[in-house]
Amino acid sequence: MTDVFIMIFSTLGAIFILIAALGIYRMPDFYSRLSVTVKAATVGIGFILGAVALHFADFSVTTKVFAIIFFLFITSPVAAFLITRTAYMNGTKLWIKTLFDDLKDKNKTEGDKKETEKHDSRYD
Repeated sequence: MTDVFIMIFSTLGAIFILIAALGIYRMPDFYSRLSVTVKAATVGIGFILGAVALHFADFSVTTKVFAIIFFLFITSPVAAFLITRTAYMNGTKLWIKTLFDDLKDKNKTEGDKKETEKHDSRYD
């Protein structure tokens, strides 16, 4: 019975990683590619590590696997957010059909604000 769960978890993990690979190919811009890749790959690796935990029914292996899954689920979204924010700040273009750019006005740095204030105060 355990072998069936191992096969199911391994197959689901491989399918999610395949979805991540297809997402890199099919998505139109950097931000969509990164979003799909991080989400699908994280879940896929989680399933594969779950299969490893079931295969090696040892307490030490299972503990390590769950620690890896926990840290993976904690750090992957944060890393993706930071990479995306850095790409946005560096001027990576959005997809041409993007409807909303919520960060357009919020991402002014302190230097930009001071520059705007200097520029505005000179002409008053």
